[in-house]
Parts: sequence; C-alpha cells; structure tokens
Amino acid sequence: MKQTHMSHQFVEFIPEKLDSGVLYISPRYGTAAHKCCCGCGEEVITPLTPTDWSLRMDGNLVTLHPSIGNWSFNCQSHYWIRRSQIIWADQMSQQEIERGRANERASKQAYFAEVNRKKILHTQLPPKKATSQTGANGSLHSLWMAIKHWWKS
Repeated sequence: MKQTHMSHQFVEFIPEKLDSGVLYISPRYGTAAHKCCCGCGEEVITPLTPTDWSLRMDGNLVTLHPSIGNWSFNCQSHYWIRRSQIIWADQMSQQEIERGRANERASKQAYFAEVNRKKILHTQLPPKKATSQTGANGSLHSLWMAIKHWWKS
C-alpha cells in the first residue's frame, strides 16, 4: 500500500532491518535510508552529498530533495518526501528516465569540474605575503614591528 507520510529517526548506523514509513538519517555517514514508499519492500539508500540528495529539517518535519525515482526497482516508483509527506509523481517513460539520468550525470560533471577548477586556481595563486600593513593582520604586524623597534632601542 502506498504511503502518504513518513516519520524519521537520526541514527549513527543505518539499521539492518528498516521499518516501513521511517526515514533513517545518519548525519555522521551522510546517508538516509527507507523502505520504498510504494510498499514493495525494497530498501532505498540516498547519499546526502552536494551532487545527490539534500535533507532539510523544518521543526519536526523532514524534506529530502530532489525526488526519489526508483528506476532500478520493479515498481519504478517516483515520489518526493516534503515536510514528512509523500507526494506521488506520475509514472515516467523509459525515455524520460534516461533523460533524467543524463541530466543528473551532466550536473555532477559540471559540479566536479567547478570544484576541480577552484582547486587548481587555489594551488596556482602565489602565497600571500605577510608584509601587508592593512587589515587585522597588518595591524598586528605593525604592532609587532613597533615593539621590536622599541625593544632594540
């Protein structure tokens, strides 16, 4: 039977046996898991990463974003978990599923290309010199130089 709502539990480790209607959330391991909301009994694992799913809490209500498309399960269920409610989506054609998967791959590639670009830029920048006389660090540097000058005189 299709579910209409879901409770949640914060856990360190995802339990071996999942109860229906419960979203298990492991902040330590960046993972959430639940039984498929259609009632088929399949276990759904959702990694909580910048390129997979995100979890938002609103009081005691939980939202998992984006939607959950169980395309590799026989049921091929598709739903959202928003504010602890299950919102069912229409069935998708195989072409729509493939298009969605291609969009996900492209989004991940773009994300990691940007992360790598920033890492490369960061390693190519020359190191900052400690001779600046402005800002908090510059003020400390100036104070230290004044103390050294006073001490030597």
